[in-house]
Amino acid sequence: MGQEILLIFLAYLKAFAVGGAICLIAQIIINFTDLTAGKILVYFMLSGVVLTAIGVYQPLVEFAGAGATVPISGFGYLLANGAMKGAEKGFFQAITGSLSAASAGVTAAVVFSFIMALIFKSKTKRN
Repeated sequence: MGQEILLIFLAYLKAFAVGGAICLIAQIIINFTDLTAGKILVYFMLSGVVLTAIGVYQPLVEFAGAGATVPISGFGYLLANGAMKGAEKGFFQAITGSLSAASAGVTAAVVFSFIMALIFKSKTKRN
């Protein structure tokens, strides 16, 4: 029982460390560059795609779990991984593999955003 709790704690610690490191990199980019939030998100997503293509992101996912898959770079990993698995079946599946791999997450985001929009009244941000 005690060893199982320690393994769970270590899994959480690894996820927190890797996810925190990804967020730290993003915060440093925000603080020291003039890049907009949209550009930073795109760069992080593309970095997930590139790191997956060269075989670096998969070991990171195996090590950190949600710490590597939850940030936006994990979305790039998901798209690239789906495309690579689809490419094993043919050209058309290479194109649609990334879409089918990400469809559950995108659908959940749209549905829950819509529900929250119905529940809460949105307001404009005041500067």
